[in-house]
Amino acid sequence: MADPTRPLATPAGGLPVSPSLGVTLEAAQLPTESTSVDLRLARICALALALGGVAAIAAHALMLLIAFITNLAFHHRLSVEHSSPAHHALGAGVVAVPIVGGIVVGLMARYGSKAIRGHGIPETMERILTHESRIPARLTLLKPLSAAISIGTGGPFGAEGPIIATGGALGSLIGQVLRTTPAERKTLLAAGAAAGMAATFGSPVAAVLLAVELLLFEFRPRSLIPVALATTAAAGARIALEGAGPAFPMPDLAPPSGWALGVYIAIGAIMGLASVAVTRIVYGIEDLFEKLPIHWMWWPAIGCVAVGLCGYAAPRTLGVGYDVITDLLSAKLTVGAVAFLCSLKFVSWSISLGSGTSGGTLAPLFTIGGAGGLLLGQAGAQALPFTGIDVRIAALVGMAAMFAGASRALLASVVFAFETTLQPLGLLPLLGACAASYFVSALCMRQSIMTERIARRGVRVPHEYAADVLDQLWVSDVAAKDVVTLPADQPLAIARDWISSRAPGSEHTGFPLVTPEGHLAGVITRRDLLAPEKADTLLLRELVRRPPVVVYEDLTLHDAVNHMVNHDVGRLPVVARSDRRIVGIITRSNILAAYRRRLDETRPAAPSISIDSLRHRARSPREGGRAATGKRE
Repeated sequence: MADPTRPLATPAGGLPVSPSLGVTLEAAQLPTESTSVDLRLARICALALALGGVAAIAAHALMLLIAFITNLAFHHRLSVEHSSPAHHALGAGVVAVPIVGGIVVGLMARYGSKAIRGHGIPETMERILTHESRIPARLTLLKPLSAAISIGTGGPFGAEGPIIATGGALGSLIGQVLRTTPAERKTLLAAGAAAGMAATFGSPVAAVLLAVELLLFEFRPRSLIPVALATTAAAGARIALEGAGPAFPMPDLAPPSGWALGVYIAIGAIMGLASVAVTRIVYGIEDLFEKLPIHWMWWPAIGCVAVGLCGYAAPRTLGVGYDVITDLLSAKLTVGAVAFLCSLKFVSWSISLGSGTSGGTLAPLFTIGGAGGLLLGQAGAQALPFTGIDVRIAALVGMAAMFAGASRALLASVVFAFETTLQPLGLLPLLGACAASYFVSALCMRQSIMTERIARRGVRVPHEYAADVLDQLWVSDVAAKDVVTLPADQPLAIARDWISSRAPGSEHTGFPLVTPEGHLAGVITRRDLLAPEKADTLLLRELVRRPPVVVYEDLTLHDAVNHMVNHDVGRLPVVARSDRRIVGIITRSNILAAYRRRLDETRPAAPSISIDSLRHRARSPREGGRAATGKRE
C-alpha cells in the first residue's frame, strides 16, 4: 500500500480514469479532434455557389449602370451601351463633369456612409480583421452606386474594386442573416469578393488567389473550397452574359529567350521600386488632403478638378480605361503617346484617390505598370537588340509586376495576367518579374497600397501565412511522462509540508489526484494547496472544483491548446485513447517549448556539411583506385 504522506509517480502502465467520470468526460471534458471538412462546409458551399451567381449579376448590373451614367454625363443620351467618355463633344466643359460627380459622392459619403470612400479592398480587409467580417447592409447598395457615379462621370478608376467590395458586402450580409460562425462569415465575404473579381475579368483562379492573399489570410479547405466554387459560378455566369473572350486580348506571344527573360525580371524589379513610389505618393496626397481646412465631404470634388483637367488634355484618362490596357498589351500606341497618356492617368488617379472618392485601383495600376513596362522594354530593345525583347511581353510583365509590388499579391498577379490575356507563353516572364517586384517592394516598404491606410488606424495585417507548428506535433511528443501525483485522501497539511520541504517534484504548479484504487480523481493547483483560507484538515479531494479536463495522446498540440482555452486550464492530464489510462501531463510550458521550433527555423545554423569534407570524399575514391591499380601492376 502506498504511503499517504508521500507523492506518487505515475506507474509505467499509466493511471486509469475513474469510471464515475466516464459520462462527464465523454460529454464535455475530452477535446474533439479538429477537422478541416465537415457537413457544415456543404452548407457554406451551397451558399457560395448561389453567391457567385448573384455577384456576377451584380457585377454586370454595375457595369451597365456605369455605362448609363457615362452616356448621360458625356453624351447626353439614355443608353446602357458601352461608350468611352473620351469620345465626348463637350470641349472645355468636360472639366465640370467629374467635379459634379465628386460633389455627389461626397454628399453620399457624408449623409449615407463614410465607408464608401476608398477603393474597397482595404475597407473590406479592415472589416474582416476588426469586425468579424460584418459589413453594414447599406453598403451593399451605397458602394456600387457611389462607384458608378464616380467612374461614370470620368473618375480614372476601375470598376473591379467596387465590385469586389459589393460582392464581399453581399457575402457578409448572407452571413449576418443566417446563423454562421465568424470564420464562416469571413469565408462568405471572401467568396463574394472573389466572385466579383471573377465576374469582372473572367479570372476565377486569380480571384481565389487574391482572396487567399488579401482577405482570408489562410489556406484551408474550409475557406478555399467555397471561394473556388463561388468564382467558378461567377466566371460561368460571365460567359453566359458577356462571352468567353479574354478581358484584355492581345496577339499571340513567342517563347522568350534567356537574355529577354533576364530583361523582363529586371523590368519587374524596377516596377517594384515604382510601386513603392506610387504607394507613397498616393498616401502623401491623402495626408495633404487631411490638412485642408474644409470638411472632407468636399475633398472628392477638389480631387476631381485634376481629373477634369487631365481629361481635357488627354480624354482617354477618363473612365475605367480597359481599352487603354488592351492597346498597351498590343503595342498599338507610340512611345510618346504612352508616356503622355499614362503620366496624366497617374496624376489624375493619384490625386482623385487621395481625395477619398470611391473607385478601384487595379485598372489604374495595370495601366501605369503596363505603360512603364512598355517604355522600359522599348528602351531595352533599342539598347540591347540581341536580347530579342518583345515590348508586348514587357508591357504585360510591367502591368502584373506593378500590381504585385503595390498589393503584395504575388501569385494572384501572375495568374491574373495570364487569365485576362490567355497567353501561356507569358507565364515564365510573369513569374520572374512579379517575384522580383515583390522582393524589391517588400524590402523597401513595410506596408502595401492595400494595407497602409488600415495600418495607420492601428490594424495589424498578417503578412505571412505559415503552417501552424502546433498542428504538426502530437501531444505524446511533448507531454511529460513522469507525472507527480498526490493521494486524493491525503490531508492538506501533509501536502503543504511536502511543498515546504522543496522535495523533488514539489516545484510543479499542478498535480493530478489519485484515489486509493489508482483512479484519477481530479487536478489541483499549487495555488489551491497554499490558499490560506483552506483548513489543514481538509482532504485533497475536497479541493477539486470540477471533473478533470484531459486530452488524448494522439491529438495535436493545436487541439490541446484549444482545449486549454475552452476550459481555462493551464495543464492537461494526457490519456491513452485505447484504455483511458493517464500516460503523461502537458502544461503551457511544454507547449511554449515546442513553439520554439518555429523560432529556431528563423535562426541561422552552423553548416552541417563542410566544403573540406566534400573535397576529401571526392578525393578518396580516386586515391583508392590508384592504390588498387598499383597493386595489380
